[in-house]
Amino acid sequence: MGLAFAIAAMVSFAANILFTRYALQRMPLESGFLIVLGTNVVFPAVLFGLEVGGRETAFAWDWKGAWLFTLSGVIGTFLGRRMLFDTVRLLGPARASIFHSTAPAFAFLGAWIFVGERLGLYEIALVALVWVGLWLTQPRTGSQTGDVRLTAELLRKGMVFGVLAVAGFGFGNVIRAMAVRHWHEAVLGTVIASAAAFVLQVAVTRQWSAIVTQFRTAQRGAIALYAACGVATSFGTIFITLAMARIEIGLATLVLHTTPVVIFPISVFVLKHREELTGRTLAGTGLVLAGISALAMR
Repeated sequence: MGLAFAIAAMVSFAANILFTRYALQRMPLESGFLIVLGTNVVFPAVLFGLEVGGRETAFAWDWKGAWLFTLSGVIGTFLGRRMLFDTVRLLGPARASIFHSTAPAFAFLGAWIFVGERLGLYEIALVALVWVGLWLTQPRTGSQTGDVRLTAELLRKGMVFGVLAVAGFGFGNVIRAMAVRHWHEAVLGTVIASAAAFVLQVAVTRQWSAIVTQFRTAQRGAIALYAACGVATSFGTIFITLAMARIEIGLATLVLHTTPVVIFPISVFVLKHREELTGRTLAGTGLVLAGISALAMR
């Protein structure tokens, strides 16, 4: 069941990537990100109200669990995402996506240090198989139109932001797993983590006049698209939290970062980006699917 939740989380985040593609064409990210984070708070809060209404046992507050969920929101949702945006700005989307695929390495490290989780040789071999597949599905450096031309300074800064981004995602997921294993409130925990990230984002935002203008001049449907991103990432966060409560943290986060196996066929067959259909990407997708299937049967 844990692996099923991890796959559901991956599909949810893949849907977010597709929504974001069209949302960015209608409203800048500075204002759109606030909509996403706001939806990350409101939508799970509604789900939590429905969930509590259907429970047979009474709800109990836990301060340690709430603190851990808050910390996961600060490190993963806020810092991780902000650093990833800076990585995309400095290195371009192709190189940034390669960085993003390495986030499970920090989750494995954090799970080993803080939770004491260790994988057997069979699981490690499957992890390596999936990782090779993910690497093959990534776009080659500079292959995308608009990918930035690197200087030595940009490379150094991009490397720093890239490492901080994936460390934030990896360690943030470990802390979230610690929280849900201590306090079994995946939905409420998502509300708490997202609220912490939203408050911090509001605190660091300075150009409010420009953001108000962006809202006023946004193309039709922009707010709805960013809200859809928020709904998708809310489901993804809830699902990955439930997954880490049932299976190893490292394996859950590894599956979470296999979004290329969903994005790739949609990009090729729906969006008609046929140039992405190469032997390299097909081989990578096959390795990822083989690794996940083997993990499901272990």
